[in-house]
Amino acid sequence: MFLEVNERNPNSLYIKQAVNFLKEGGIIIFPTDTIYAIGCDLMNYKAIERLCKLFKSKPEQTNLALICYDLKNISDYTTPFDTPVFKMMKQTLPGPYTFILKANANVTKIFHNKKKTVGIRVPNNNIARMLIQELGNPIVSKSIHSNNEIEDYITDPYEIFGSYEKQVDCMISDGYGNNQPSTIIDCTEELPYLVREGKGEIKHLML
Repeated sequence: MFLEVNERNPNSLYIKQAVNFLKEGGIIIFPTDTIYAIGCDLMNYKAIERLCKLFKSKPEQTNLALICYDLKNISDYTTPFDTPVFKMMKQTLPGPYTFILKANANVTKIFHNKKKTVGIRVPNNNIARMLIQELGNPIVSKSIHSNNEIEDYITDPYEIFGSYEKQVDCMISDGYGNNQPSTIIDCTEELPYLVREGKGEIKHLML
């Protein structure tokens, strides 16, 4: 299913349709504030396995991020972290950043392995956040890369759908995606450090 949704004023019926797929163990493609992401319900391990199989991998071997609505419930998935880290996250989120934090026992249970870290995203995108709000918990996701040697990411939603139509249950399009990924900041050590500079600016951050 291909759904066209206006990010400024998302169609709530389309959002509910996509979430129904998630609740049934489906996989969807959706826009973020950077590039398109492919994901499933965090609370459905079979769906997580299915997602990872698309990348010929296993959950413990795949770099997955939790797409969250806000920061209110991230303690459900992370160990306690320092106040300066929280302030930095509050300063930048929602926005094009991924923060790597130490995972807690809940993540171990969800992924059925001893996963030690977890990536947290709160994208500045109404569609992504409405999906999470309607679902009631984060979406576990991975960015959609391109097999093209010239560009790293596919930005054309029709090209994305053409590549994944038989592998996913639903795609939400809000037009061409960005070709810059999120900025990744690792906060698992004593001092945060930059893993990857992407769309999110770092000059104003204390790294």
